[in-house]
Amino acid sequence: MTETIKLAAGRTFRSLHIPNYRRYFIAQIISMTGTWLQAVAQIWLVLSITGSAVALGITSALQFAPMLLFGAWGGVLADRFDKRKILIITQALAAVIALILGVLTVTGVVTLWMVYVLTSLWGFVIMVDNPTRQSFVSELVDAEHLSNAVGLNSTVITSARTVGPAIAGILISTVGVGICFLLNAVSYIAVIGALARMDVQSLRRPAPVGREKGQLRDGFRYAWSNPVLRSTLLLVAVVGTLAFNFRMFLPLLADKVFSGNAATFGALSAMMGVGTIFGALGVASASNPTRKLLLASALAFGTFLIAVAFAPTLTWAMVAIVPMGAASVVFASTANSTLQMETAPAMRGRVMALFGVVFLGSTPIGGPLMGYVAEHMGTRAAMAIAGAVTLIAAIFALRKRLRSEAAGVLKKAGTTLSTRRDGRRPPTRSRSLGLRKTRRSEEVPERRPDHRSSSSSSSRKR
Repeated sequence: MTETIKLAAGRTFRSLHIPNYRRYFIAQIISMTGTWLQAVAQIWLVLSITGSAVALGITSALQFAPMLLFGAWGGVLADRFDKRKILIITQALAAVIALILGVLTVTGVVTLWMVYVLTSLWGFVIMVDNPTRQSFVSELVDAEHLSNAVGLNSTVITSARTVGPAIAGILISTVGVGICFLLNAVSYIAVIGALARMDVQSLRRPAPVGREKGQLRDGFRYAWSNPVLRSTLLLVAVVGTLAFNFRMFLPLLADKVFSGNAATFGALSAMMGVGTIFGALGVASASNPTRKLLLASALAFGTFLIAVAFAPTLTWAMVAIVPMGAASVVFASTANSTLQMETAPAMRGRVMALFGVVFLGSTPIGGPLMGYVAEHMGTRAAMAIAGAVTLIAAIFALRKRLRSEAAGVLKKAGTTLSTRRDGRRPPTRSRSLGLRKTRRSEEVPERRPDHRSSSSSSSRKR
C-alpha cells in the first residue's frame, strides 16, 4: 500500500523535479493565495457598500471586459515577446493596483467608483498576464510533462481558492477588508523573485513570432479550422459565460439565501476549494486529457450546481459544493490541457488568449446577466439556470460526439465489407461482365486454357 501511494504521488508531482517549474509552482502558491484574498475582499467590499447583486455583476464585468474585448491581442504579445519578462511587468503592475486599493480601503476613503476604476485597470493587466502565464508553462516543461504541469497549476489555483477565502473570512471579520489587499500586494514579490531567478538557458522557448499583419486573424483561423480546438472553445464559452460566476454566486448564497456573514461566505468558499483540490490532483495524476473526461466533468458540474441551488440548508449546500468544485476544476483543467497539447508552439499564446476570452472574458456578459436574474428571480433560480444550461451544452456536445463516432464506425464497417467483397469476388464478376459484353456484341469470348482444353488439343494433334 505504501509503495502504491509513493508511486501515485511521484506520478502526480513529477513536474516538480524540473527546477524552473518548481520555483514557479511555489511562487504561484503564495501569489494565488493573495489573489484570492483580494477577490474575496473585493466582493465583500462592494456588497457592503451597495448590497446589490447588480453591482457585483458590474464589478466582475469591469474586471474581465478588457479580456473579452482585447484579450486576443494579449495572446499576440505573448507569442511575439519574451514571456518571462512580460510576466515580471504584469505582476509588478498588479502589485501596485492592489497596494493602492488597500491604502484607500484602510484609510476609509474608498468609494464604489474607485473600486470600479482600479478593477478595470486590473482587468487590463489580466488581459496580457493570463495568456502569457498559461502559455509560459510549456516553456518550463517538456511535452511529456505538460499535462501534469497544467494539472498542478490548477492545483495551485484551487488550493489558493481553499486557503485564500478561509483566511480572508477571518481577516475581514477581525481586522477589516483593507488588509487583504495589502497582503496581496506583498504576495506578488514571490512570483517576481522566482521569475528573476530562473535558469533562462533551460527554458524551452519556441522561435519568436515576427511582427506581421494579420496575426490576430491567423490565430482565429487556426483555432476554428481545428475541430478539437473549435469544439473545446465553444463548450468553454457556454459554460464559462453562465456557470463560472462563483465570485457572485457564493456571497449571494451566504448573504441572501442562508442569511450568513463573511464567515459563512468563507466557509462555502473553503468547502468548494476542498473539492477543487481533489479535482485538480485527479487531473494532474492523469496521463493525458480526453474528450470523454471533458464532457463527463461538464455533466457533473451542471448536476451539482443545480444540487447546490436547491440545497435546503447550509449544511447540505456545503456538502454538495465539494463535488461541484471538483467537477469545475476537472472541466477547466482538461479544457486547458487539451488546447495546450493540440496547439502548435507558435500559436499557443493566441489560442490560450482565446481560451481566456471565452473562459474569463465572457464574465462581462454572464456576470451582469446572472446578477439580473439573481436580483429579480432569486439566487437559487440563477444558479439552477446556470446548471441547466451547462447540462444542455454538455449533452449537445456528447450527442454530437456519439453521432460522429457512429458515422466513423459505419464508414469503417462499410469500407471493410467492401474490401472483403472485392477480395472474394473480382474474378467471377469480371468473367460474368465479360460474358455479358460478349453476348451483347455477339462475339465469342476467348477460352482460357485449362486441363481439359489441353487434352483435347493434344488428341486433335495426334
